[in-house]
Amino acid sequence: MNEVEIELQEISPKEFFGSQNSNIQLLKRYFPKLKIVARGNKIKAFGDEERLIEFDKRLHMLLEHFAKYNKLDENGIERILTSDKKEDYETSLSSSDILVHGVGGRLIKAQTANQRKLVELCQKNDLVFAVGPAGTGKTYTGVALAVKALKERQVKRIILTRPAVEAGENLGFLPGDLKEKLDPYMQPLYDGLRDMIPHEKLESFIEKGTIQIAPMAFMRGRTLDDAFVILDEAQNTTHAQMKMFLTRMGKNAKFMITGDPGQIDLPPRVTSGLKEALLVLKDIKGIGMVFLDDKDVIRHKLVKEVIAAYKKIETPE
Repeated sequence: MNEVEIELQEISPKEFFGSQNSNIQLLKRYFPKLKIVARGNKIKAFGDEERLIEFDKRLHMLLEHFAKYNKLDENGIERILTSDKKEDYETSLSSSDILVHGVGGRLIKAQTANQRKLVELCQKNDLVFAVGPAGTGKTYTGVALAVKALKERQVKRIILTRPAVEAGENLGFLPGDLKEKLDPYMQPLYDGLRDMIPHEKLESFIEKGTIQIAPMAFMRGRTLDDAFVILDEAQNTTHAQMKMFLTRMGKNAKFMITGDPGQIDLPPRVTSGLKEALLVLKDIKGIGMVFLDDKDVIRHKLVKEVIAAYKKIETPE
């Protein structure tokens, strides 16, 4: 008897097989003359060679679809098993609206006018500044754009970095090695990635270095080619740090710099590298700048009220 074996890589078997192996049961209904066994992270099929060739083709179509959309349901499986071309079963959604299909098929898109402007600027420029208060989706939209670029093979890696300025906290007193100390500090970046990339694949990307999350000091001396690089919390960079970061740009690289000039944690009389860069670089062609505001806040509705209240008591510099 002929046999085909397919191993799932960087994909959760539980999600791909479905609840109580419901997706496998559906496959069995469509290929009644094959014996199909799903165990661990492998799927085996036994039977006639011609039918096995068709099964292998359809299963790889399902794997490709799952890798793109992070979702597999009964309707999707049926469309893939009965279609001849991708156009017949892929969801026709405007790529300008959907940035990525997140975990569980969640659609991640720019939600406000300024977020859409950020997407457009990133498409037209290799270096973009996204500036605005907390909750305006600067970092999240940036991470989505980076994941999209990686999925579409426009870049080979994603690099996410932040200046390790401690906002009234001392990293030295946190337990663990350097990575364990920095992981909580880098948490907002991890949170965005976890929404967009399934756990197994994300762990694999981080292990292989396809996705790197590191403090800004780790950027010194590097040339960043074929990468989508996001500098988050850039308001806490100094003049020297910002200049160092901007000069890391290599071939086929996209740089996005996000920050909130209203939340600077630098020592007194130290100029923010972000504020300085916005002034120095504003007239250079190929650099885009978008300024998000209260209208772009997409967290809890109270966040808008909090920002407005603090704006009234804070004296502008």
